[in-house]
Amino acid sequence: MARGKVQMKRIENPVHRQVTFCKRRAGLLKKAKELSVLCDADIGIIMFSTHGKLYELATKGTMEGLIDRYKSACGDAQTEGPELSQPQMESEQEVRMLKQEINLLQKGLRYMFGDRATEQMTLEELLALERHLEIWMYNIRSAKMQIMFQEIQSLKNKEGILKATNEFLQEKIVEQHGVFDIAPMVAQQNWHFTEAPIVDGITYPLTIENDYSNCRGSEMGYSY
Repeated sequence: MARGKVQMKRIENPVHRQVTFCKRRAGLLKKAKELSVLCDADIGIIMFSTHGKLYELATKGTMEGLIDRYKSACGDAQTEGPELSQPQMESEQEVRMLKQEINLLQKGLRYMFGDRATEQMTLEELLALERHLEIWMYNIRSAKMQIMFQEIQSLKNKEGILKATNEFLQEKIVEQHGVFDIAPMVAQQNWHFTEAPIVDGITYPLTIENDYSNCRGSEMGYSY
């Protein structure tokens, strides 16, 4: 009878799980011994059961010897790793560049603050320091312009809010008190003032009365 396919998941029944562990453990150790004999390989197996019991197998020598060989092999791989690993090489190169840049900047600061007797900078170092200063100035100016633009935008927003509030308040005043525009009335009153100014309480222009002319004519002997 053909054997059914075993589904790879945790066995919930503890009795069946322990039985399966014992059977599979014995088969794994047997396969390891056969592989060691057939291929002349050094094999080490370490297992812990569910209850924490240790099972181990070293086909040649002892388990400690195999662990020492494993550690030495891993140590050699770690020492050779930086030379073979491109990301680690790039990281170390970046660290060296940052250290050189920090040393250059510290030296440049001491040089700029007057310690030129002890700090002698070459032409290449001065040029590099000049490039750094130009980059700093550009970043500072960019940050300053950004802050000024934000402040201007904030003031514009406040101006719009104040204008809208002023218009709203004017509409409320007109609705409540019936306030109207008196500018046309003031202009009309000023126009009347230019036509007939008030002088000594007289509100009309000075004119010569007909009675006065008749009176003068009669006095002189003329008749009209």
